[in-house]
Amino acid sequence: MYARRLAVCLGSVAALVAAGGAQAAWRDGGEVYDKVCRYCHEANVGPVLKGRALPVEYIQRVVRMGNRAMPAFRPSEIDEATLADVARRVSGSAALAQE
Repeated sequence: MYARRLAVCLGSVAALVAAGGAQAAWRDGGEVYDKVCRYCHEANVGPVLKGRALPVEYIQRVVRMGNRAMPAFRPSEIDEATLADVARRVSGSAALAQE
């Protein structure tokens, strides 16, 4: 099950890269989270992000540099302004509801 979820997550990233990046294509950070981050971070593949009050700067650094299984995202894939919006939203988000 974990391998399948990881494959779905990596497939989402691969689709983003294959599309030639997304600079100026994103509406806002919420759209990026929903279409990229959520697939791993709300599917028990990557760590849960919401509700942890992670520092904005930390989130931005991990997104740009990657960390373990998480790939790095270039500015051509997620521009600086949109990344800052994603980081602010994640940092200030409430915890996900438990099932």
